[in-house]
Amino acid sequence: MNFLNKWFKRKPKVFRTDITKRFELIGRVGQGSMSKVWRANDTVSGKHVAVKVLDKYKTARFEARFYGLNKPTEGEIAVQLKHKYVVNTYEFGTTIDDEQFLVMEFVEGVSLSFLVDMQNEMMLKNRLNFMLQLGEGIKYFHEAGWIHRDICPRNVVVDPEGVVKLIDFGLVVPNTPTFQKPGNRTGTASYMAPELIKRQTTDQRIDIFAYAVTCFEMFTKLHPWDTGETLEAVLQAINQPPKDIRGMAPGIDEQIAATIMKGLEKHPNDRWQTIDEMMHPIREARQRLKQAAADRRKRKSRE
Repeated sequence: MNFLNKWFKRKPKVFRTDITKRFELIGRVGQGSMSKVWRANDTVSGKHVAVKVLDKYKTARFEARFYGLNKPTEGEIAVQLKHKYVVNTYEFGTTIDDEQFLVMEFVEGVSLSFLVDMQNEMMLKNRLNFMLQLGEGIKYFHEAGWIHRDICPRNVVVDPEGVVKLIDFGLVVPNTPTFQKPGNRTGTASYMAPELIKRQTTDQRIDIFAYAVTCFEMFTKLHPWDTGETLEAVLQAINQPPKDIRGMAPGIDEQIAATIMKGLEKHPNDRWQTIDEMMHPIREARQRLKQAAADRRKRKSRE
């Protein structure tokens, strides 16, 4: 288990930070179920940053699920992640109120969930690019040895240049047998894979399922199932086949449609086994569609 050896070492002494003195907190920019995020100026580095402060009680309850397993904290995980399509975390620490905090790059942009709901020109023109960028971020995440466990449009930010950033690593666990064991049912209910909801053994394929649900939404604005907000409602829904994306997104390319639907398979062995495997036909389709569009433009210019 070399992957986790460094986490078994004695933790260094904790130095607490008064974030109200260290940072100029400009305003709240987001709040999750377990954290609050501020837009801020760092008085030490001079950077314009995002400061995420974790709710200590909710975080403690979550971490208690892994008691004795030396699970790395969100900060310990986040500072390791360096990729174009993953939000950059500069440092992490503990506040004087004994709360964990992370200092991250501030991404000026909008949530992917906003673009899903709007289905505006930015989404329509860049949908495949967003899908592939997010896929590359997840691929990097998986190759680094992690399971995200909460892939959904709410946890993706798109900047004004159309660059995707995967965010929020609060539910991340190592992709190792210890953390794949049944029972840890966490995430956003309507993006949870069936094996996760049923408290079965899980692995990185739960992220592939959630990615497929996200891609489905990017084309349709809707979920593949009519689900409620409770886990029981979601479990009842996923016992039925998903809606066919072809009927909900008229004109969708057949290769892309088939790729997304395979990602929604109920049984993990019937899904794409890696995120890169799923992205391959999407890359092919994007290239084919770009070439077809270029050919149409050439024909039109000659007319």
